[in-house]
Amino acid sequence: MFNRASGVLLHISSLPGKFGIGTFGDEPVKFAQRLARMGCGAWQILPLGPTDSYNSPYASMGAYAGNVFFIDPKGLYDEGLLTEDEVAECVCENEYVAQYEHLKKTRVSVFRKAYARLDEKGQKELDAFIEENSFWLPDYALFRAIGAANSNIRWQDWDLPLKKREADAIKKASEEFSEEIRFNEFLQWKFYSQWFLLKKKVNALGVHIIGDMPMYLASDSSDLWANPQLFELDENLDTAARAGVPPDYFCEDGQLWGNPLYMWSEMEKDGYSWWISRLKFALKMYDAVRIDHFRAFSAYYSIPKGKSAREGEWIKGPGMKLFSMLKKECPNAAVIAEDLGDVDEDVKSLVKKCGFPGMRVMQFAFLSDTENTHLPHNYERNTVAYTGTHDNNTILGYLWEAGEIQRKKTLEYIDFSGDWGKGGNSSPVIRAMLRSLWQSVASIVIVPIQDLCGFGSDTKMNRPGTAEGNWEFRVTNSALDSIDTDYVKRLNEIYGRKISPIIKKSVDF
Repeated sequence: MFNRASGVLLHISSLPGKFGIGTFGDEPVKFAQRLARMGCGAWQILPLGPTDSYNSPYASMGAYAGNVFFIDPKGLYDEGLLTEDEVAECVCENEYVAQYEHLKKTRVSVFRKAYARLDEKGQKELDAFIEENSFWLPDYALFRAIGAANSNIRWQDWDLPLKKREADAIKKASEEFSEEIRFNEFLQWKFYSQWFLLKKKVNALGVHIIGDMPMYLASDSSDLWANPQLFELDENLDTAARAGVPPDYFCEDGQLWGNPLYMWSEMEKDGYSWWISRLKFALKMYDAVRIDHFRAFSAYYSIPKGKSAREGEWIKGPGMKLFSMLKKECPNAAVIAEDLGDVDEDVKSLVKKCGFPGMRVMQFAFLSDTENTHLPHNYERNTVAYTGTHDNNTILGYLWEAGEIQRKKTLEYIDFSGDWGKGGNSSPVIRAMLRSLWQSVASIVIVPIQDLCGFGSDTKMNRPGTAEGNWEFRVTNSALDSIDTDYVKRLNEIYGRKISPIIKKSVDF
């Protein structure tokens, strides 16, 4: 499916900039230019949807909606929708972490000023966007408007007629909140206008974007409200059994994510149209899509309400029935299967039948013997391999926190005998790890930006099983400037990963 290439993992929120979070402004283009100079053909990001109350992008309130905090205020100024003073209002002094709480309190009020200045031409363009996205946008915009009018309580706690989407109640709300609905549609229009313009600029540099699709949604999401029959809900339309995983590498007690599960038997009746639509939309947004927690298509972990993650059970998922439908709609779908965690033979078989590349992570390679599939010498060509993902430690943090035996195995494997504790942009142990990954047979290798900078464990993006303090990491321009571009470029030249289109023309299921 993919040509031999390399790339970097860096989420939009982690980009440098002065607006409290990374945006779709100049900084992502500068970063893509840096990738091109290094000879890296892939840029991987995390999901772009609205985040939950813990700022996680993996439990969104809309399957199609975008995180409006990524809208670049400078871009709105360039369109004549904001003044210089209003753009200045968006500046945050702290550029080292994502300022979620500040953004939630201040940014939307600035966007309202931009919306108020929309001229007749802009109104017509907005109408066209709404029409093009009629399969999801009206429900989402109405959902957000009703939520705002009800102090953002969960939709399950709304008045019964709205909760059950009775026709008269929906008609009344649509009329009463019409201006707020249109404002939410405006925000999504600006999000997607800026995103697709950015993607065009990045692609013009020879860099392809690998997006990320969460398996699950938040229980307080427009999709559940609009399509309750497609989810496992109780008689009060609240989450019944919940998603999670049993005890694993990251958490000895397992993880209770709390997301609602899909009613796969209901989805099968119309050929999984909801999922196919979602996948097609993602393939339009990105050049390739990583599907998070892919193993749930084989079997998903169901945790009964009121029970712990240890008390769940695996239930058979839709498997190849869904992906056979996808083949008909998108025969050349560039999908990456996140086949990590508790993987059995059924999961492996599904990934192979789909033809999608699976994932391998070097930090998992030294937990067992030489047959470990995460060891580079065991990779298959149709693989996307990482030093670590957003859920892992950095290389330096991993080495510091590993037990002595595991650390010794790691260092022996990468043939390193020097000072393994030294970080920074020229860390010799990180370079040894990168070289082992780059010379593997895997089609694509990906390194998180933290490892290119030589950062420690304090820059982790996420700590699975921990609710607070995640998703805040940001990189500065000075840190990016410190990266040894020539070293990465040389790795790509030596091991045949020079920049080129990462996606081949077709894939067989």
